[in-house]
Amino acid sequence: MERPVVRVGVIGGGFVGTALVQLLLDPTRHAAIVDGATAPLELVGVAVRDTSKPHPGIEAALLTSDVDGLLSSDLDVLVEVAGGIEPVRTYVETALKLGVSVVTANKALIAESGTELAQLAHVNGADLFYEAAVGGAIPILRALRSSLAGERINRVMGIVNGTTNYILTKMTSEGSDYASALAEAQALGYAEADPSADVEGFDVAAKVQILSTLAFGTRLSGDEVAREGITGIRAVDVEYALRSGYVIKMLGVAERVGDTGVSRRAHPAMVPARHPLASVNGPMNAVFVEGVKSGPLMWLGQGAGGEPTATAVLGDVLDAARNRVSGRHDVPFSGDTSLHYVPAGELSSVFYLSIDVLDRPGVLSDVAGIFGRHDVSIRSMDQSGFGDEARLSFLTHRALSSDVFATVEELKASASVESVGACIRVIDGVFE
Repeated sequence: MERPVVRVGVIGGGFVGTALVQLLLDPTRHAAIVDGATAPLELVGVAVRDTSKPHPGIEAALLTSDVDGLLSSDLDVLVEVAGGIEPVRTYVETALKLGVSVVTANKALIAESGTELAQLAHVNGADLFYEAAVGGAIPILRALRSSLAGERINRVMGIVNGTTNYILTKMTSEGSDYASALAEAQALGYAEADPSADVEGFDVAAKVQILSTLAFGTRLSGDEVAREGITGIRAVDVEYALRSGYVIKMLGVAERVGDTGVSRRAHPAMVPARHPLASVNGPMNAVFVEGVKSGPLMWLGQGAGGEPTATAVLGDVLDAARNRVSGRHDVPFSGDTSLHYVPAGELSSVFYLSIDVLDRPGVLSDVAGIFGRHDVSIRSMDQSGFGDEARLSFLTHRALSSDVFATVEELKASASVESVGACIRVIDGVFE
């Protein structure tokens, strides 16, 4: 019996879209794709903004600027790899209302509206898949959604942004300062001309929102995720971390707090050099999952780039096609309404702080007094430089985050302090 054909349309002809088209049309993978989808796939068209511009790797006959026409061409699966919120959300909603399954790599859209879109897909008998939205080629969402669905996850913690990991790796391995490491990342294409989404933590925060949903059952509805970037980290902070047995990494963290609390954060942290995440370098990504029964698990791989991301997109396309052929669709996860968000200020941690001070009598007493007034106990202190370039670096004992933040604000206002540098959480223990 002849297999039905699954019709696929694509929005977006950039690196990921082009790589996906090449995967779909690769004759050496045709049999494997048909087996994975349980049907042949027909690429109907690729919607781009301007069809007059060259799109190497995509045949001109496939290109169209008419998204509405593509959506109305009896599609089975729509792939969205254009990015942004609008008009992409409108296109996705239109497709789902038509009963067309949607595969997307759009982390910002999913973090903001994923729960609503998943329900829209469900009521129209379609699927919404977004594996490529987190970790590129790493199949972490599929693992959380399927393999670990019956496990109670306590924490998901990961390096999920290749740009910041590349910058911090250069600062660690070569002693580069932040500005030169960023410039090199931009020259190599690892960072955008405007890198703020990466270096200020917005990208990581969106991915934490998605990971939290699959790990704990929180909603995908644009809820706030505590966010700190890496722009304040200096070479001296990286050097201090190395001397103390740590490596600074930009982390996304979603974890349980007590029985019903959930914390979601995106921030740099000092990771013990012996921790598995400490050795994840360059643009690589890794996600570390801690389950009650499974124990610690880690996924490592390419977190960005056209071809790695396209492989994750293709996996979702095959799942959506297989469901279409069998006449079924995945049911969205039920949200856990008992959960509540725990603000970052209510959590405790060991902290590293660095401040520039004037090297004169009484300064250390003034600074110590500020720590004491906010119940932040100093575990160790290191001084470097003299005169107008004196710098104090502190490790605290475990302290309430809100108390540390209040300490930082008073330090900024102190006449003894020239400037406050980094304030970074420290992960104590290999599997803390």
